[in-house]
Amino acid sequence: MIRKIVYFFGQILFFPHLILFLFSSNKELVIDDLYSRNTRQTSFATVSYDLTFQLLISKYFRTLFYFRTTSVFAKILRFFYPKHQSFTIDINTKIDGGLHLAHPYSTILNAASIGKNVYVNHLVTVGEKDGKKPIIGNNVELHAGCIVIGGITIGDNVIIGAGSVVVKDVPTNSIAVGNPARIIESKKC
Repeated sequence: MIRKIVYFFGQILFFPHLILFLFSSNKELVIDDLYSRNTRQTSFATVSYDLTFQLLISKYFRTLFYFRTTSVFAKILRFFYPKHQSFTIDINTKIDGGLHLAHPYSTILNAASIGKNVYVNHLVTVGEKDGKKPIIGNNVELHAGCIVIGGITIGDNVIIGAGSVVVKDVPTNSIAVGNPARIIESKKC
């Protein structure tokens, strides 16, 4: 009971974020991120409660929220409610909705684009090489410690295994593992 009371008052502190959300042009993307692994809610009260709760308990989600809601007001809020120091999203990366962050400690996302419903674990590096950035498809899983670099394309429904180093294209419906990554299975979809 005490925990619920503490959470309630903590969520009240995040009311300014709710105002930022309401005036954002990326509301739908924020909602997709909020419910990336759960059933999407539509009632304003439920979305407001869930949003302020996630912003309170997860600096990772807060980092993604600030990425989605770029404005002067967001920069002011970041001063009082900081984002996570070790989770970085490049400002030029285009990310579709439903990004699921599974404690992305020490993770860097610097891609040309990232599709819908992508799962990102900790210690993941998605980065550029020689000025070229990867393109990540929809429904991709990037597991712990994987590295995806260069001007490559990761197809839809791909799983990149933990610790893999991907420097070549990975076709749709595949599983890639190893260093350097190799395709071990093509999934039937």
